[in-house]
Amino acid sequence: MENLEKQLFYLNKDDLEIVKKAYFYASCAHSYQIRASGEPYLTHLVSVALNLAELKIDRSTIAAALLHDILEDTLVTEHELIKEFGEEIVSLVKGVTKINKYQFDDNITAQAENWRKMLLAVVKDIRVIIIKLADRLHNMRTLKYLSPDKQKSIAGESLTLYAPFAHRLGIYKWKSELEDLAFEILYAAQYNQIKTQWEKRAESNIQNLTAVENLLKEKLAPSGIAFRITARPKNLYGIYKKMERQKKPFSAIEDLFGLRVITDTVEHCYAILSIVNVEFKLLEGSFTDYINVPKKNMYQSLHLTIISEDNVIVETQIRTEEMHQRAEYGVAAHWRYKRKVEGDAQGAKEDAKNSTAEGRLDWLKQFLEWQRETTDSNEFLDSLKTECNFEQIFVFTPQKKVIKLPLGATTLDFAYAVHSDIGDTFMGAKVNGKMATIDAKLRTGDICEILVRKNIKPSVHWLEFAITPQARSRIRKYLREHGDNTTKTKIKN
Repeated sequence: MENLEKQLFYLNKDDLEIVKKAYFYASCAHSYQIRASGEPYLTHLVSVALNLAELKIDRSTIAAALLHDILEDTLVTEHELIKEFGEEIVSLVKGVTKINKYQFDDNITAQAENWRKMLLAVVKDIRVIIIKLADRLHNMRTLKYLSPDKQKSIAGESLTLYAPFAHRLGIYKWKSELEDLAFEILYAAQYNQIKTQWEKRAESNIQNLTAVENLLKEKLAPSGIAFRITARPKNLYGIYKKMERQKKPFSAIEDLFGLRVITDTVEHCYAILSIVNVEFKLLEGSFTDYINVPKKNMYQSLHLTIISEDNVIVETQIRTEEMHQRAEYGVAAHWRYKRKVEGDAQGAKEDAKNSTAEGRLDWLKQFLEWQRETTDSNEFLDSLKTECNFEQIFVFTPQKKVIKLPLGATTLDFAYAVHSDIGDTFMGAKVNGKMATIDAKLRTGDICEILVRKNIKPSVHWLEFAITPQARSRIRKYLREHGDNTTKTKIKN
């Protein structure tokens, strides 16, 4: 408890007492349990709490982290827990507690139903998924003590669901670590090859980066603007995906490291950008303004790529301290970073942040609505993976309206994204002026025109071509309401 207490310095005395009570309650309830590593089970609970303490998160979340397995793995009842800790903490514990696996015939169904249960809890309180991510992060760090099959199963779920969910919530720090830990287990040969090559280039890359950093400091110093510069290595899985996406060998990947220039105000971000524009050559087409147009997960920064006099290429991000915290911790950042504003303005600011964080779950609410009638466990998990995938494409209607879709979306997905009635009467599509099939995959920048006919009706086969939850939900709904008994049976199954 001593180490955890040091990390909880930001809590007041009363809040700390609640956490201490949860610690000692958990230590008694789990006293007979040992982890696969041979360590007392309590070490896992404390590690999860330490992950959350890094966010400077509230006492209820820390307490719930210490108690998160108590209903699932001990004889403590929900009634007893409520009596000791109250409804708020217990609701968080219940949100991350798995449904008894013996209620299901197979692991896929159990996995799907546990995710469905947890996501319903997340919609009510975003802290549920933050606890679960902290829990999964520590489990991944200690995965080596499990059997190879168990390692691959957990790593696979982490890579396809937990890491994308962390990305969708903007918690990049945890997302990157989850990816690399899973990458090492699932693709050991590729992981070791990239790691070896990365280490060989690391020394020269750091030297080049240091030279650019020193030059940048020199050019910015006369401005009198407060700033600090940090270096960031690209995570190994990110390098692997970039090599795959661009079909390039490791030797052709230049941005293994990048620089972050962190300042105090938005005005200073643009002032620094102006100086960099004058003093450095920039890679053509590399500038993106995510401050004026933030990403969906609240991420904000100015992005540009510097080319030094020695032709060293360095990806550079310019952001405020608050943006930096949000870039690391996403929706959790509003607990971690607080503006120094007094009185009512402070309360209004915090309320606005809470509202913004909760608003980021609108996509999840919509997803659960689309999946409300889905009984197929595989489809539920596949749809969730698609929805969590933050790799998006931007496709235009002929009227130049932008439609955002997940990577891999088809013309049929596009039709339903424009309007459900257009999807239901889909006859065909033109992509960039050329006829395209129902299963044609779209790319960013495509102009897609949907051709419709009133007597066209959705077919059960359309489910083979749609990947978005929105399109699949609408197709299933139509077939249930209008299909014959054979079709209805197929949809239910």
